[in-house]
Amino acid sequence: MPLLDVRNLTTRFHTRTGVVHAVESVSFSLEAGQTIGIVGESGSGKSVTCYSLLGLIPQPPGKIHSGEAIFDGIDLLKSSERGLRGIRGKRISMIFQDPMTSLNPYLKISKQLTEPLEIHGGMKGAEALKHAIESLEEVGIPDASKRIHSYPHEFSGGMRQRVMIAMALITRPEILIADEPSTALDVTVQKQVLDLLRERQKALGLSIILITHDLAVVSESCEVVNVMYAGRIVEQARTSELFTNPLHAYTRALLKSIPATHQRGESLYTIPGIPPDLSREPNHCSFSPRNTIGDSSRCLTTRRPELTEVEKAHFAQDCPGCLAK
Repeated sequence: MPLLDVRNLTTRFHTRTGVVHAVESVSFSLEAGQTIGIVGESGSGKSVTCYSLLGLIPQPPGKIHSGEAIFDGIDLLKSSERGLRGIRGKRISMIFQDPMTSLNPYLKISKQLTEPLEIHGGMKGAEALKHAIESLEEVGIPDASKRIHSYPHEFSGGMRQRVMIAMALITRPEILIADEPSTALDVTVQKQVLDLLRERQKALGLSIILITHDLAVVSESCEVVNVMYAGRIVEQARTSELFTNPLHAYTRALLKSIPATHQRGESLYTIPGIPPDLSREPNHCSFSPRNTIGDSSRCLTTRRPELTEVEKAHFAQDCPGCLAK
């Protein structure tokens, strides 16, 4: 039985200009100790999917219309706010997207690290501070006993990301949601952060949901990949299978966009156009206007494509034009 089982999650935002279909019928599962990836362009629904699981969608304008997310017999989508508070930050933690702005600039690191221990562990004073220092040492912060009394602006971007990881893991959660954990960091620091996540996962037995737009990160870190476009999963497969046998045109376009796949001096491939307006509910293939790798003339025009098992344990939307090669 999966540690987390998400089925048909649908989240929409009701705005003055219309209903934004941010996430539509998203399903995936996470096993104990597993790392799965959710990839796609900005605005594809990756972060909203995970925010919905933790009750972090502002309501209104946001609303979870349907679906279930079963964690240890509890449906997170139907849990009360009090029930979620006992899970969020304790059993399921999250590293938010930007370490530069996710930390409170007015509070010392010591206050921000000990707060989860006070709320979820009942620790106070010297005991909480001792555990906080140990957490900083675990993520490689030098001279942690002194640095813990610093403010966020006194840390570099890479060090701030390590603080965010320490904060997320300080309560020893079962699931860690990492939202673009290496964004805005240089390549060397990116690798250090990803290596740190893998090391802590091994030490703590963590399960990780990694949200990213970087397929290179996915190839090194994830066992299963969910490719999202326009609020829906367009392809889902084990990482090795997805990279060797991508089925959907959007997945193939993302892989073709990786700079390392180009010859020196060759123009970089970019996906033409822009993602669709999610305030208009599609009744056709959303990727059709941008589909230059499949056969856009065969894309569905009268219904939305559905995620189906095309090959064993390899799912893709059943649009003939996007599956065409």
